[in-house]
Amino acid sequence: MRFIRDIHAEKAAAGKPTISFEFFPFKTPEGEATFFGKTLPALMTANPDYASVTYGAGGSTREKTLEIVEQIQNDFRLTAMAHLTCIKHTQDEIDAILDEADNRCIQNILALRGDPPPGEDWSQMEGGFEFASELVTHIRSRGGFGVAVAGFPEGHIDCSEGREVDWQRLVQKIDCGADMVITQMFFHNADYFRLADYLDGAGMKAPLFPGIIPVANAGQVKKFSAMCGAKLPKAFAARLDELGEDAEAVREYGIEYATAQCRELLDRGVPGLHFYTLNKSKAVLQILGNLGLA
Repeated sequence: MRFIRDIHAEKAAAGKPTISFEFFPFKTPEGEATFFGKTLPALMTANPDYASVTYGAGGSTREKTLEIVEQIQNDFRLTAMAHLTCIKHTQDEIDAILDEADNRCIQNILALRGDPPPGEDWSQMEGGFEFASELVTHIRSRGGFGVAVAGFPEGHIDCSEGREVDWQRLVQKIDCGADMVITQMFFHNADYFRLADYLDGAGMKAPLFPGIIPVANAGQVKKFSAMCGAKLPKAFAARLDELGEDAEAVREYGIEYATAQCRELLDRGVPGLHFYTLNKSKAVLQILGNLGLA
């Protein structure tokens, strides 16, 4: 497999955006069978450039995350990136995870502070890292991995000092050695471009990949937006309310909205599109088809 930074560089040189997908570990054997038997084969028809696999709150899916990344790479020949969080891990445990990733031929890590398990507050482990920037520095000091970090166009929900303070911390993560930034989901493109301008003004050259989520369920997206602080545009939220319980109409509207969002982003030169797939394929494939990228 390859470093994602090299994949991006090749696509950028050819004037093409990268297309990538995010997945989460399965809760049941049936979910795993569906993913590897149907969902991922369908998504592979879009010729994605890479994928990422999330890490549960508090590191709760550590082993499964690495297993899924390894299987994606081995069975589908698709470069994949493992999420890795600071929370609930000592430096020794982090090193053990990185050793295992290396043994599984995983070359790309998304370095995160991470979220605490439900009902718990954030606290630094004794002998662990407090900030994602420290994790980036540590991974870089070991060598052998490409490193991505998360960016928050509206500022991290836990950053009470405001979004520009959070953006300063993103600059620090890049300065510590991050190759690229993948954003949290957002629904106002202006928020993405505001962050992009800030990073450009700070002299940051790491590509900023917008994270896009196709809305398929109104209640679900409202829950997600509340959890991560991504504001829903008033007209968008009002339309979801109008559609109510009509699941198919909500899905089609979500595809329409995401298509328009992606089209503007591409027209203004974003380096690629990163889709939060929720382990589903139809909406993402339809969006890419609408954009002429499938």
